[in-house]
Amino acid sequence: MRQKNLYLIPVKEGEKMAKMTVISERCKGCGLCTTVCPKKIVEIQKEKRNKKGYFYAVCTNEELCMGCTMCGMICPDCAIVIEK
Repeated sequence: MRQKNLYLIPVKEGEKMAKMTVISERCKGCGLCTTVCPKKIVEIQKEKRNKKGYFYAVCTNEELCMGCTMCGMICPDCAIVIEK
């Protein structure tokens, strides 16, 4: 049996896309989430800092997010939430 390519599953009409949210005050900017994203759309931005002084992660293109939750699972600070 051949495995389907999970990256090419189309979104059905009316279906919501996954949304990645970073709780900026929890994020330490360690960058682990950037290493596991299969679409390479998670980055540590360099414009804003949180109250602790860290640059934090952001999703650069939410339309490409497939909701795999890899970023949220690897985050040691539980700073990433994926809504499907």
